[in-house]
Amino acid sequence: MAKAPADFTIDAFHRGAFFLIQPAEKGHRAGMDAMTLAAAVPSGFAGRLADLGAGAGAAGLAVAARCKKAKVVLVERSADMAAYANRTLEHPDNAAVAARASLLIADVTLTGKAREAAGLADGSFDFAIMNPPFNEGHDRATPHALKREAHVMEDGLIEAWIRTAAAIVKPRGGLAVITRPKSLTALLDALSGRFGNAEIVPVHPRAEAPAIRVIVRAVRASRAALSLMPPMILHNAGSHAFTERADAINNGRASLFGD
Repeated sequence: MAKAPADFTIDAFHRGAFFLIQPAEKGHRAGMDAMTLAAAVPSGFAGRLADLGAGAGAAGLAVAARCKKAKVVLVERSADMAAYANRTLEHPDNAAVAARASLLIADVTLTGKAREAAGLADGSFDFAIMNPPFNEGHDRATPHALKREAHVMEDGLIEAWIRTAAAIVKPRGGLAVITRPKSLTALLDALSGRFGNAEIVPVHPRAEAPAIRVIVRAVRASRAALSLMPPMILHNAGSHAFTERADAINNGRASLFGD
């Protein structure tokens, strides 16, 4: 196995179904967001999936671990984060999932012929998932450039990412996005005319607390109306332990939408 990047950790996901090599401090570290996003993909999915802005590959590999016939392409523009993803795929304990996964170093915001030349051909995927940067520039700053690149949203970023998803996903194919509630309006605007049948799951830390995330799943070229689904509650009142549903999703034993 190739030498891992400096200052890294090796973390088990889905109770050891796969392992992620990721930066210890200076870059984006995957956790519940990635597992929840991956859980938006139906358990029986058996097509080709793009994990856009994959980082070290957590969400995409979580799909591969749960959906045994899925093929996953990890799409990441940062050479540094792509190095972690590459080491993750090379990790010997990941052989089962890595056999159905590959890494593509490409910028999700590319358009037209440049996007296709980078390896993101029109209509070449059955599903796309994305966890785009959703902190605004005036949010609490991070001193690490690599982490800031993964977390801070540039103007028009959601529109650009959805535009790419609409190009590369086949008609009737799927899309799943995780973001903050404050970005929901921009996301729905970007989906309009491209994806329909949107299903929204709000994620609450506790039942009595406001949502901290929303997961939106939609269908390419569908005209069906939007649906607001039952929320996911992470913790019961007075407890830091995950609820039964959140634990199942976090460990790859359930899909977010029950399919």
